[in-house]
Amino acid sequence: MSRRLRRTYGRLRLGTRLALGLGALSLVVFAVVGTGLTTYMKNYLSSQLDEHLAQAQIAQAEALADYGTLEGKKYYNWFYAVYDVPDGRPELRRPEDPADLPKDVDAFTAVARAQTAEHTEVLRSEDIQGEGLYRLRACEVEPGVVLVSAAPMGEIENTVDRLIVIEVVTFVLALLALVVFGRGMLRRGLKPLSDMAHTARDISSHDLTDSSRLPVRHDRPGGGPEVEELRTAFNTMLEHIDSSLAVRAEAEQRLRRFVADASHELRTPLMSVRGYADLFQYAAANAPEERDKHLARLRAEAARMGFLLDDLLLLARLDAAEVEEPLRIKEADLVELVEHAADAFRAIHTDHPLTVATDPSVLPMRLDPQRIRQVLDNLLTNAAVHTPAGTAVSVSVSVTDSRAVVRVADAGPGIPPTDRERVFDRFYRVDKARSRDRGGSGLGLAVAHSLVCAHGGTIDVTSEPGATEFTLSLPLPKALTER
Repeated sequence: MSRRLRRTYGRLRLGTRLALGLGALSLVVFAVVGTGLTTYMKNYLSSQLDEHLAQAQIAQAEALADYGTLEGKKYYNWFYAVYDVPDGRPELRRPEDPADLPKDVDAFTAVARAQTAEHTEVLRSEDIQGEGLYRLRACEVEPGVVLVSAAPMGEIENTVDRLIVIEVVTFVLALLALVVFGRGMLRRGLKPLSDMAHTARDISSHDLTDSSRLPVRHDRPGGGPEVEELRTAFNTMLEHIDSSLAVRAEAEQRLRRFVADASHELRTPLMSVRGYADLFQYAAANAPEERDKHLARLRAEAARMGFLLDDLLLLARLDAAEVEEPLRIKEADLVELVEHAADAFRAIHTDHPLTVATDPSVLPMRLDPQRIRQVLDNLLTNAAVHTPAGTAVSVSVSVTDSRAVVRVADAGPGIPPTDRERVFDRFYRVDKARSRDRGGSGLGLAVAHSLVCAHGGTIDVTSEPGATEFTLSLPLPKALTER
C-alpha cells in the first residue's frame, strides 16, 4: 500500500506535490497552534474559576464563623459541604439545604481529608457521579471546621469545545484555501519551468541534421532570480548546441567537398597512368625512343599523384595535431629561410623580377624550417603562376608587435573579392579554367595556411588590381620579446 502511494505521489506534478507538502506542513502548524491556544484558554478559564472560588469562600467562611450559616452566600448550581474535624477525621455536617450536596459526596470527603492533613487550601477537579466535572476547593473556616465548595466546570468545557470546533472549521477552510490558492500560485510560479520543458520537447522534435539554426528559444520573463538563472543557462546551452551543430554541419560539408575534390584530383592522374600504360603495352615492340616517351609520361603522372598524396597526408597530420606532432621544431633563422626561398625562386622563375627586403638582417626563431620553407615556396610560386611574365614580386621580413611578419606581394591582376575568402580552402582554384599542370591541385595555399596555424601564426591576404599581398605572421620567442 505504501509503495503504491509512493508511486502515485511520484507521478504527481511538481506544483501539486509542493501544494500537498505545503498543506501537510500547514496542518502540522495548525495543529500545534490550535492545541496551544486551546490549552491556554482552558488553563486561563480554570484559573479564573479558581480565583472565583477563593473569593467566594472568603465571604462564605466569614458567614459561617459569624452566623454559623451560608444563607445569602451561595451560588447557583454550586455545591457546599461543611465538615467538623474534632479528632482529625472530617465528619460531614448536615446540610442546610439538601440541594447543597450531590448524592455522591466521596470527592468532597477526600478533599476535606486532604485539607486536614495538609493544613492548607486544596484544589481538585473531580467528576461527580450524576453531576459532571466540578472544581472543588477546601479551606479551613476556623479550627476544627472545613468548608468544601464545588463550582461546575461545564461552562469551561463547553467554551473549550466551541473553541475547538471553531478552530477545526477555521483551520480546515484555511487549509483548503491554502492548498487551492497555493497550488495556483505555485503553478503560475513554475510556469517558466513548464515553458522550458515545452521548449526542450520542441528541440527533441526538431531535425538536428538540418544545419539551420534551432528555431526555439525561451525568452519569457518572470519566475524570480533562480528561474532567470536557469533560463539564462538554458538559452546558453541552446546557443552552444547551435554553434556545435553549425560547426558539425560545416565540417561535414567540408569533408564531403574534400572527398569529392580528392577523388576528382586523383582520378585524372590515375586515368593518365592507365592510358599511358595501355599505350606502352601496345608500343612495346616500337622504337626505344617511343617507349622512353611513354615511360617519362608515366613517371610524371606518378610523381604528380605522389605530390598530391603527400599534401593530403600532411593536411591530415596537421588536422590530427592532438594525436601526433606534425612539426619538428628547432632553432632557425627566418631571414635566412626567406633568402634561400628567394634564390630558388629566381633560379626557377627567371621571368619574374624579385626584390627582397629584410629588417632585421638576422631573426632567430623556433620553428620547423622545412615546413616554413615550404610555405614560402608555395607563396612565391603562387605569385609566379597566377601573374603574367614580367610581373614584379617582392618579399620582406619585419618585426611588429612582438611578431615576425613576412610579406609576399606581386603586381599582378589581383584576386576577385568573391574568391578572397576561399583562397585557403582545399582544392579551391581562383581560375577555374586553369589547367592542373599549371595551376596545381589547389592545395598549396591550404597547406600553407595549416602549417602557419600549426606554428601558432596567421596568414592573410589583401588584394586589388595591381597589388596582391600575402602576410605571414609568426610569434617571436620570449627571449626576443623581453629584450
